[in-house]
Amino acid sequence: MIYFQSLTKNELVALLKPLSRVKARSGDTEADLDLKATKQARYRAQQIFHWVYQRFVTDWDEMSDLSKDLRIWLQENVQIFRLTERQSRQALDGTHKFLWGLSDSKTIESVIIPAALQEKSDGAFDGELDEASDEGASPAYAGRPVQEGVASPRWSRLTACISSQVGCAMACKFCLTGIQGLDRHLQVHEIVTQVYELRRVAPITNIVFMGMGEPLHNFENVVKACEILLDQDGLNFSKRKVTISTSGLVPAIEELGKRVDVSLAISLNGSTDEQRSAVMPVNKKWNIEALLDACRKFPLGSHRRITFEYVMLKGLNDSLEDAARLVKLIRGIPSKINLIPF
Repeated sequence: MIYFQSLTKNELVALLKPLSRVKARSGDTEADLDLKATKQARYRAQQIFHWVYQRFVTDWDEMSDLSKDLRIWLQENVQIFRLTERQSRQALDGTHKFLWGLSDSKTIESVIIPAALQEKSDGAFDGELDEASDEGASPAYAGRPVQEGVASPRWSRLTACISSQVGCAMACKFCLTGIQGLDRHLQVHEIVTQVYELRRVAPITNIVFMGMGEPLHNFENVVKACEILLDQDGLNFSKRKVTISTSGLVPAIEELGKRVDVSLAISLNGSTDEQRSAVMPVNKKWNIEALLDACRKFPLGSHRRITFEYVMLKGLNDSLEDAARLVKLIRGIPSKINLIPF
């Protein structure tokens, strides 16, 4: 059995092509028939992507514009994967955390992080929605908050923070997942389905691979998941709204820029190698100089920046001298810094 959410649209086309029924006309060559079969399979794949990712239908029998034979074949060969919700908690600011159960009884976390519009003195809202607010959102949820009655009455952006591994091998000292250690990589369908489940809850506008795990340690599965998330016939996220955060696996950063067009975030957390190595063992293999060199070479589109995540640890990396060094380090890199008090 194949999990639907592990398939790119082209892979689904390849599966459906042998099932295509094309009529041969006089003068048709084998190449002509092959092209017709490919076009039919591509059309069917597009229909199926729309049913699952945009209409949230999970029963093949409900896909009324597919032939009965195709629906039977899908039932026998392709499974629409679902995560089991073990627990969910929502904070007063709207942040909503989910604990998911996997098929092997392992668990992972995803979080919805809202950003609110600024309210003006007359009770109206300042400006239009963030440019990503309704981009690719389900029509059923567009413009609606995650939950009524929370402090912010309207969200400009809803970010899904998703996991890429069960546990993590990076052993960053400030991270509880690092203490857990690595259990296993998530498969493509387990990554994509986190976003799928969250989209059923709220009109997610942005995705960050910043949950459990080091995304670039699970490189191939994360890259393929991104391809599915970006597909315009699927969940249809903008490439500017999907961000991969890494602790600094330099060779994988260089390869990422060649393979998929997404945004990049770097967990920096130190203004010197001594500081960074003390809390992030990965720095002993790829130091700050090597990491920032990879950032300078990373392909960025117009008006796009690299985000540097900087966890401020009291007495370790939060001095004014650290601030000055940080500014100097990232000079020349289109970037923004996210300061995070520990």
